[in-house]
Amino acid sequence: METNRYWIWLSQLNISPRARACVVQLFGDAETAFLSKPGSFSGHAGISAREAAQLELRDLTDVDRTLARCRAQDLTVLPITDPSYPDCLRQLFDPPAVLFVRGTLPPVDEIPVLAVIGTRRASPYGIKMGGELAARLAADGAVVLSLLTQGIDEAAAKGALLSHGPCIGVLGTSHEVCRLSLVREVAQTGAVISEYPPGRVSMRHFFRERNRIAAGLSDGVVVVEAPEKSGTRLFVSEAVEQGKDVFAVPGNADSENAAGTLSLCGAPGGAGLSFGGVPGTLPALLFRKGYASAAGEPPRTEKTARCAQQTRCASGPCAASRPRQSDGRPAADPRCHRCLFRPCG
Repeated sequence: METNRYWIWLSQLNISPRARACVVQLFGDAETAFLSKPGSFSGHAGISAREAAQLELRDLTDVDRTLARCRAQDLTVLPITDPSYPDCLRQLFDPPAVLFVRGTLPPVDEIPVLAVIGTRRASPYGIKMGGELAARLAADGAVVLSLLTQGIDEAAAKGALLSHGPCIGVLGTSHEVCRLSLVREVAQTGAVISEYPPGRVSMRHFFRERNRIAAGLSDGVVVVEAPEKSGTRLFVSEAVEQGKDVFAVPGNADSENAAGTLSLCGAPGGAGLSFGGVPGTLPALLFRKGYASAAGEPPRTEKTARCAQQTRCASGPCAASRPRQSDGRPAADPRCHRCLFRPCG
């Protein structure tokens, strides 16, 4: 807990994510940085003179109050040096130095994660498709990532929960700002994360910073509905820059909400899809993460065998005892989606 005090100190400062990442790169951890000799923060690329001055204050005044808020909100302080910190986020140019986590973060480095996103002003069609696609993805073994905003993102989170699959919510504010009951539900089956400590005042650029985290956690992005100019397109740009797969659900050609998704279908790196298109990409995503070969060769290790077993759970040994959905497929078994270390059956 004493170590967390220094990570809280670093997260509270009004400096850029890049500056925080530079501090970690230079000193290894927040405590070493805090205890470094005066002037240690100056003259480094990535840390401006203003940010160096902020760091040099070494002010712990509000740290204990923030730690108390973390305990009251049931938040785990997860610094970048923690072994359970996602490796996929460590690869970012400016990885978050600290994550504040409510719930249990799924093993995102080991199973496919797909972000299902879209406009806040969604049509009934968009709400239906967002929820059904997320439910299908969760039932087929993927982790669904949502930004937990109104519209498509909210529908996606609810769809994943209906399939009893894990969901990750990524916030662009501190936790106490987002009071949706959906946040509590997502935290019960997965995790809700933010890089902003309790009490941090929200700023417009936080949502751009959130996008890099959400895209970093995701193997692919599914855009259900988006106008030509929208925040969704900013997320897609971040995902493309990180080299992630982007899928778009086609909509009506005369619908404003479909303008963005239709343009994505014809853009380099974008792909239109049918209802079954995204779940069909899961074997390729598993192969990319090292769990199975594209040719269907046997998994290479005990851990990959268990992961491969989970991707087959719709027809595997545990399927016979599970109730059927309306389309005849076995209903989701939470054991198969929430714990890599306990194979189904």
